Amino acid sequence: MMDSSPHKLYHVHGFDSRQYLEHYYSDKPDMAFGDDSLKFIIENLREVFTVGHINGDILIDLSPGSFIHHLYSACEFFKNIIVLKVNNRCIMELKRWVDERTGAFYWGHTSALHQEKEENSDQFEDKEGKVRSSIQHVVKYDLEKENMTEPLVLPPADCVISVWLLDAISKDQDDYIRYLRKFSRLLKPGGHLIIIGVLDATFLTVGKDKFHLFTYDEDFVRKALVGEGFIIDDCKVKERTAVSDLIDYKTIIFIAAHKEK
Repeated sequence: MMDSSPHKLYHVHGFDSRQYLEHYYSDKPDMAFGDDSLKFIIENLREVFTVGHINGDILIDLSPGSFIHHLYSACEFFKNIIVLKVNNRCIMELKRWVDERTGAFYWGHTSALHQEKEENSDQFEDKEGKVRSSIQHVVKYDLEKENMTEPLVLPPADCVISVWLLDAISKDQDDYIRYLRKFSRLLKPGGHLIIIGVLDATFLTVGKDKFHLFTYDEDFVRKALVGEGFIIDDCKVKERTAVSDLIDYKTIIFIAAHKEK
């Protein structure tokens, strides 16, 4: 099917990974997405890992750009984190932070947010350092290959987490289900899948460019997961609070599910 959208596609055209971080994740006073893209993610992931008994040896992260704050809780419950990225620019941005090189993006404000929610918040812990040590591999992938990381074959994961990615790469419902199926194949039987997305969105702005976002609702994603053999364990939907014309979503959805054995 031809894409009729006038907007660029993240996985085809790529975007300025630093600009993306500055727009949606920075500590700048005019960054409008603190409640939506920072707090909502940190709080729900902390809760689902802590009380949902989701843990194991391997977690695979499939998310756009090079943000890391969604991995703060994950590094407490998984021995190894494998991060998959679709383009070299995002890999370079992430590795700059992992290697603590000059010019790496600053994430201190998000580690502080996470620390506020911890029971032992009075005892400072180097969350960023723990995430760095947990990230074992940063791997480039190709969505159109049967094995997305060819020639590398990944071990089956206990958990796959995907933040915003399905929204950015899916042109329509068929695409969404096709990519969801690919993500599902990365899991062990009984493994967990965590998806965070934006509902009723059509575009995302990075710099001067607008990028396509797939428009869908809660009912669609629930049915898609069930159709691919998942049991939904937790679902939360948050109304948008951000005031910005950079992106046009209405709500954010958080879903944790597990794959039937």
